[in-house]
Amino acid sequence: MAAKRLTLQQRRDIFRALVATQDLGIMTVSQSRQHVSKQFDISDAQLRQIEEEGLEKEWPPLDEAAQKVG
Repeated sequence: MAAKRLTLQQRRDIFRALVATQDLGIMTVSQSRQHVSKQFDISDAQLRQIEEEGLEKEWPPLDEAAQKVG
């Protein structure tokens, strides 16, 4: 599967969906990755890159949680 070219906003939306899915606690981390990959029609490798980028740059909802604490 060729990697889709995604805009910054699309990557941020995917990251937000991944975090939200994992926060529900209904699925394992692996299952949530599979779910979001299918939802956005991207590869697992691409999702993991987005996940790394989002964690590194503290994209929402991570930055929102930090603002509530601070």
